[in-house]
Amino acid sequence: MRNFATLTRMRIQLTLRNKMFVFFSLIMPFAFFFLYAGIFAKGQPQVVRFFLGPVLSLTVMGSFWGLSAALVMFREQGILRRFHVTPVTASDMLASSVVANYVLIFPTVLFLFFLSRTIFHVTHFGDLLSSFILISIGAISFSSMGLVVASVTNTMQETQVINQLVWLPLIFLSGATFPLAFLPHIAQNFSLFMPATYLVQGLQRAIYDSIPIWQLGVEVASLAFWAVLTFFLSAQLFRWEPEVKVPRKAKLLVAATAIPFLLLGLWENKYGNIPAQARSAYDSLNGRAKSAPPPDSSK
Repeated sequence: MRNFATLTRMRIQLTLRNKMFVFFSLIMPFAFFFLYAGIFAKGQPQVVRFFLGPVLSLTVMGSFWGLSAALVMFREQGILRRFHVTPVTASDMLASSVVANYVLIFPTVLFLFFLSRTIFHVTHFGDLLSSFILISIGAISFSSMGLVVASVTNTMQETQVINQLVWLPLIFLSGATFPLAFLPHIAQNFSLFMPATYLVQGLQRAIYDSIPIWQLGVEVASLAFWAVLTFFLSAQLFRWEPEVKVPRKAKLLVAATAIPFLLLGLWENKYGNIPAQARSAYDSLNGRAKSAPPPDSSK
């Protein structure tokens, strides 16, 4: 246990030197927060609360980008080779990466809540237990996704290309940047095949609609199962040395991680009600915003 704590501390120190992690996990969340809260929500507490779920989701999802880039960089620079000569297994290295990532992003999450309360006067944050559980499971899930990307890419350039191909649909079609109810019907149906949608909508329902955790079973179970699957796969494919090439079957195994959400998306499209819930929250937001009193300019 002491060795794992030491390894995690070293991973935190190394990660803080990674510019990509700093951007996606620290700078970008605050940029989106002030964009949504200050411009889209116009400082209205109820609307800020509506957008807080997507902003927190972006914070959590950004971890996959920074983590995948950091591990590939460590492999290219020979840092992983140094760890390999110590009594550290691949699972130890990957688990410490996930824990380090969680430790680093959680202060950002707390600070976003703090800014919402002190600057935009949000007095109620819904069901905080639901939010905490979803943020925790989401952080593990998307960190594990980053581990998988790092396991099957050979260079930083290749990692960035794959990250872009994965990142853009995740943020634009999940409700993280535009409300899900605002998207075309076909885009809403497609979003149900992506893990980010379940994190975004779960957090938004927990914070905005105060939904307890036992009513978010689909969101929690899908992300938790995906976290276990991706972490297990990344441990099997992990490479310490840059000279070790990725087996051809590895990318097929990576593609197989999409199967759970493929099946869930088919089920949700036929029987689920996530788009209807998103529409209800969006309509409720519009109704509350219209009925809200104008801000007192004398304050």
